[in-house]
Amino acid sequence: MNLQMVMQELEVLGKERTKKIYESNGAHEPLFGVATGAMKPIAKKIKKNQPLAEQLYATGNYDAMYFAGIIADPKTMSEADFDRWMDAAYFYMLSDYVVAVTLAETDIAQDVADKWIASGEELRMSAGWSCYCWLLGNRPDDEFSESKIANMLENVENTIHDSPERTKYAMNNFIYTVGISYLPLHDKAVETAKAVGPVEVKRDKKKSSFLLASESIQKEVDKGQLGFKRKNVRC
Repeated sequence: MNLQMVMQELEVLGKERTKKIYESNGAHEPLFGVATGAMKPIAKKIKKNQPLAEQLYATGNYDAMYFAGIIADPKTMSEADFDRWMDAAYFYMLSDYVVAVTLAETDIAQDVADKWIASGEELRMSAGWSCYCWLLGNRPDDEFSESKIANMLENVENTIHDSPERTKYAMNNFIYTVGISYLPLHDKAVETAKAVGPVEVKRDKKKSSFLLASESIQKEVDKGQLGFKRKNVRC
């Protein structure tokens, strides 16, 4: 399938209701409003195709950019490629659920994510923390430096309340993910969550939301999910 064929199929799958949901979360035109599950049959036909993924991502169409992440071949992408994708990721559903997810399947994931976390830019920071969430929730514990993850928890505790709004979500999710999916630091994550307490996230034209990692961790512990690892990062 070529770019034109994929775009035509995505347009047919678009739903006005889904489009409005995406727009309420920050997406803007162009987009069709395609549910992610509806993309799977097309993805099965294409499998991995990095050149096509690059063409789709470059359209600026949200649905096409999301689908690009599904068919991308992350191991062929360089740090410069991921930085270029981040430059075009204009809201969190792209930064955290397309770029960060795709990065999480590479060997350079931690190095790139570290730079993004240190960048001071809201969506890059969010993508960096989110990438660690995808990594910790999928890879074996022994692939990570316990001291490094511990230092990252301390960083979150010290800076989360003063961080950019979207970054707060990702940092809060990092505490939760360490608490559930990285067993060596479960206790430290719980302590960090309690020390951080409720995290207020301000939203445009909406009431603030409050995040509480300690409560989220306890809920999953009660469900017997301690040590949970997902089989795949991408859908």
